[in-house]
Amino acid sequence: MQPFKQLIARRRSHRKFLQQPIAAEEVQLLLRAALMSPTSKNQRAWQFVVVDDPMDLQKLADSKEQGAQLIAGAAMAVVVLGDDNQNDCWIEDGSLAAFAMQLQAEDLGLGSCWVQIRDRYLSDGTPAEEVVRGILDIPKNQRVLCIVAFGHPADVRKEQSEDKLKWEQVHIGKF
Repeated sequence: MQPFKQLIARRRSHRKFLQQPIAAEEVQLLLRAALMSPTSKNQRAWQFVVVDDPMDLQKLADSKEQGAQLIAGAAMAVVVLGDDNQNDCWIEDGSLAAFAMQLQAEDLGLGSCWVQIRDRYLSDGTPAEEVVRGILDIPKNQRVLCIVAFGHPADVRKEQSEDKLKWEQVHIGKF
């Protein structure tokens, strides 16, 4: 296990993956990270759909106009859901869960990439949420926040540079 300071610097988005499956133990650790993430009022109201079927990954890759194609090359993806009638913080809770999985992936040496689905569309105006819902038989009460693609990275990304941190955007006490 690496120190958090190093882990957060190393975590980068990977959009190309090797054609290699993710071990079942690693999948369980990714989901454990999501299930242990903070939630508003400890509601734990999110839902997760794990997808590893290549045909379904390809369909998900076509769920919106741009930015989802990388899902087709992933070993697996996790669709992050929430019920906005049950939890007014479903976006925040789902975002925390998705990021917890991404940090766990980095710690395991896996690559990941967030793919925004909420408020994204196909060129004909069809909501990406509806496309994903149809592919995976997701109930109408569940909103689709994002899809996180996972796999063994096919590229090497440099750590984030301390020199690029925008400390001028941090305000102490008042803006």
